[in-house]
Amino acid sequence: MSIVICPGVHAPELTQEFIQGLNATSSYVNNFLVFPTHDYTVLSPLHILQFLQSQLGDPQQSSPAVVFIAFSAGVVGAITAASLWQSLGGQVLALIAIDGWGVPLFGNFPLHRLSHDYFTHWSSAMLGSGSANFYAEPAVDHLTLWRSPQNVSGCYVENSQPLISLTAAEFLIMLLEQYKIRNAS
Repeated sequence: MSIVICPGVHAPELTQEFIQGLNATSSYVNNFLVFPTHDYTVLSPLHILQFLQSQLGDPQQSSPAVVFIAFSAGVVGAITAASLWQSLGGQVLALIAIDGWGVPLFGNFPLHRLSHDYFTHWSSAMLGSGSANFYAEPAVDHLTLWRSPQNVSGCYVENSQPLISLTAAEFLIMLLEQYKIRNAS
């Protein structure tokens, strides 16, 4: 399983901090493919698709299954790139949108949202979300959710019902473990 990271429009160092924050609780670092940008090419599904093909090869030729993790503006390009990858024969296990406020989520694969506050969680759900989502409680600023997921506490929400408190990093690792197990079956 490969984890495709589609950052937003911000300094690349923030994405490295995000990965380090996830690594504080996991060992996925060798599975990350980071779309190399900090500009507006994250809005382009074709740029992301070309990147995937350069890293993973032809999606019909035994490419690994992928999970997309996209942040902010990166959600715009990632959602369509995931659908394109799948239509070309690639296996998309899930797309996880982190603060993709205002971006409709659609696809023939599981979708999840992480939000920096309850309002963003609630208002984004009207544009599509999965059965398992997360929002920060207490609220944090937009970039903190990306930069320091291991330090952001919040609520794991399943089917619109808050279940447990955990960090954003713990929620992400829980999802990645779930898809790793499904992929191995």
